[in-house]
Amino acid sequence: MKSGLPEVVGETVSEHKKLSTLAAARETKRERRLETKEQATEADEAKRNSFICLWASCMDRAYSWRAAQSMIFGQPLVFDMSYEKDMSAREVANAVRQMVFSEGCNRRSADPFHIHFCNFKEDSLYYKEFIKHYREAWGKLLITVTDQCYTEVFPKDKLVYLTADSPKVMKTFDHDKIYIVGSIVDKSIKTGVSLARAKRLGLETAALPLDKYLLWNIGAKNLTLDQMMHILLTLKDTGDWKKALEFVPKRKYCGFVSKPVHELKKTLNLVNTLKLGKRHEELQN
Repeated sequence: MKSGLPEVVGETVSEHKKLSTLAAARETKRERRLETKEQATEADEAKRNSFICLWASCMDRAYSWRAAQSMIFGQPLVFDMSYEKDMSAREVANAVRQMVFSEGCNRRSADPFHIHFCNFKEDSLYYKEFIKHYREAWGKLLITVTDQCYTEVFPKDKLVYLTADSPKVMKTFDHDKIYIVGSIVDKSIKTGVSLARAKRLGLETAALPLDKYLLWNIGAKNLTLDQMMHILLTLKDTGDWKKALEFVPKRKYCGFVSKPVHELKKTLNLVNTLKLGKRHEELQN
């Protein structure tokens, strides 16, 4: 009598081989699908990157065109580069960083200023720091750089020196004026330095109306150069002080003034009087 065991074993081995072949085929298909998906993803990513590069290139050309137009038709804005002796090397580097931000912000705006760096010396720390930031692009910037003083470049009656020490408060943005910003960082500002310089040159001065629109909290009313740029660009575009002063750091003020300042002072005086009276009554008890 013959046993059927070898036939069963043979069939089992054959089925096992078939299953293995099917599993291998499925794995191959899965790998091909994954490979196709990865290739499609890479192709999509390449398309996205190409689009982003194209868009960035187009926007850069548009920004450059507007900046070039501003050099012919734009309102001048002067950075006074005569404060290097009043700052340490670190502070000069900080001032330059703020001006780099300012230039970028201006270039991307809808209606940029024509930026002038006046009193600029090529052997200065300012220059060395600008070269670190811009490298070969420094010579291609669409701004005017000169070692002349602004009083030699523009009519004096058109110039307004913006300084926090000015007794005169700026009421509205004047599109016919040429505003000057001192290229100096807050830490180095000594009271009256920029005001004294403006007076020495016989120039009109103005301070931003921070107390008129903001409930000031603490600290000096000096702003960074890029904050000033944001404020001036917003004023030039909209004339809206509230919108412009939103670029003042929030830590420096409690909020915007909602009623006339003299009324707020009366309210504050009344509150202080009530507090003092209550305190006096507590001491007597």
